[in-house]
Amino acid sequence: MSFFQQLVSATENERNELLAIPLINDALRGAVSHDSYLAFLAEAYYHVKHTVPLLMACGARLPERLEWLREAIAHYIDEEKGHHEWILNDIRHAGGDDNAVRHGAMSHATDVMVAYAYDTVMRRNPVGFFGMVLVLEGTSVALALNAAAAIKQSLGLSDKCFSYLTSHGELDKSHVGFYEELMDRLDDPDDRAAVIHCARAMYRLYGDIFRALPHAPRQEAA
Repeated sequence: MSFFQQLVSATENERNELLAIPLINDALRGAVSHDSYLAFLAEAYYHVKHTVPLLMACGARLPERLEWLREAIAHYIDEEKGHHEWILNDIRHAGGDDNAVRHGAMSHATDVMVAYAYDTVMRRNPVGFFGMVLVLEGTSVALALNAAAAIKQSLGLSDKCFSYLTSHGELDKSHVGFYEELMDRLDDPDDRAAVIHCARAMYRLYGDIFRALPHAPRQEAA
């Protein structure tokens, strides 16, 4: 079994707990309110704007033996730049106050997830950060495109309100194979353990963001 397969298997329970969150299931049915969607976008902005700084910090702290992984991080940085601005555009087109979000503060749940990511990079093993990559990109591929279509139909919003979900979902689909190749090149037991440990924690912490969002399920979904 490759390490990527081991990683997926080792985090199955945590992944299933995330996918069982009521808000996520309702989003896939289009049964979420306009307010819930805007709240989701706001929290997405707050953590996505840290993606590039986290990648840069991770790359800077990798040992020389992982120079090949540092080069991969440079690729990720090029791909991820500016995604937080997509989210502000979506908020504005959906009738939200993008300026208030830009200058606002993240929720406690989002703050904890971001802090854990920085702690992983700065205090633990920076390779562990790829556990967060698994959670965010894997969830995006599994949910983003389907949720965007359902919410758009249900709330009657335009395509301009979903550039983050649709574009990020498509982009992350192209990242999956690249990510798998990177993980299968990791041969150090401590590096592998760090990725699994971070992924397990991130599934819980990312789930807490969804659990904390305002959510009154719509009774009728389109």
